[in-house]
Amino acid sequence: MAPVVWIVLLVVVVLVVVLLSKTVLVVPQATSAVIERLGRFRTVALPGLNMLVPFLDRVRAKIDLREQVVSFPPQSVITQDNLTVSIDTVVYFQVTEARSAVYEISNYIDGVEQLTTTTLRNVVGGMSLEETLTSRDQINGQLRGVLDSETGRWGIRVARVELKAIDPPPSVQDSMEKQMRADREKRAMILNAEGERESAIKTAEGQKQSQILAAEGAKQAAILSAEGERQSSILRSQGERASKYLRAQGEAKAIEKRFAAVRRSKPTPEMLAYQYLQTLPEMAQGDANKVWVVPSEFSRSLEGFARMLATPGEDGVFRYEPPQEEPPVTPPEEDDSSVASWFDMSSNPEVAEAVRAAEAVARKEVPTDISTTPRASSEGQE
Repeated sequence: MAPVVWIVLLVVVVLVVVLLSKTVLVVPQATSAVIERLGRFRTVALPGLNMLVPFLDRVRAKIDLREQVVSFPPQSVITQDNLTVSIDTVVYFQVTEARSAVYEISNYIDGVEQLTTTTLRNVVGGMSLEETLTSRDQINGQLRGVLDSETGRWGIRVARVELKAIDPPPSVQDSMEKQMRADREKRAMILNAEGERESAIKTAEGQKQSQILAAEGAKQAAILSAEGERQSSILRSQGERASKYLRAQGEAKAIEKRFAAVRRSKPTPEMLAYQYLQTLPEMAQGDANKVWVVPSEFSRSLEGFARMLATPGEDGVFRYEPPQEEPPVTPPEEDDSSVASWFDMSSNPEVAEAVRAAEAVARKEVPTDISTTPRASSEGQE
């Protein structure tokens, strides 16, 4: 009896477990389950705990409600200009109605793939190769619109369609590479020409500025040289004038002193004759003086000259009587105030300033502009 009881209990436990497994259904989040009862659609189980009738209800399919990404293999598409291109597409879609996705189409992923291929051929078939390569956004928008409208009855919403790659034929790729290489070479030649042109312009500008600066420097040097020569000539003339003036003053003073000494010494005719005889050897020392003839009547002439200028003394000898001293005459240099400037030994301020400006230009401390020199400014003011 005991073994039979244990077998019955075991069968009951197994039946209870089977009934519970057939009665309780747990659906994960973002998933829905299509429930059928005796082969007919009953309901769509939502995420969570759901109760089923054992042996009557069953799960037909579980549908993922999240957005899915499906990448389709490359598709060969013929463009409007009869060129075959290979296009890879990626479709982003989401199941919004699980019942329609199960009962309206047998395999909605294959349906989306085939619909994408046919729509892509229709869209690209009306474009040229160049338009296909440059109109990806337009193709993506048209594909999405057609797929979303056609898959709506399947309970599917197409979120986005992207073209991963568009590969033209090898011959066209070679031609495109040659064209791109030619374009790059063309741009490189243009850039090289532009660079050479800019370099030539900069070189010409530099030579122009160099020539201008050289001309300005030569002009400045010529002006300073002429100014120096002018000032040198003026200073030499002033020096010669002052020298002659001083020499004339010296001779005048010497003559004045000599005559004053003669007056004070009260010379006699014999003394004048003796001084004359003392002077004759000095007069004969010149290279051009070879023979001197002294007339015999010269002593008589001196005697007559002494008689005219002198008066006889108590001993009968004629002596020179100096006249009364006259008031001193004002020296010529005191009559004219401009004579004092002849002996000014200070440098001319304009010349000194010009020399300093020339030295600054040589050291490249100031720009070589002639208008900055004192001479040019003074001439502008005149």
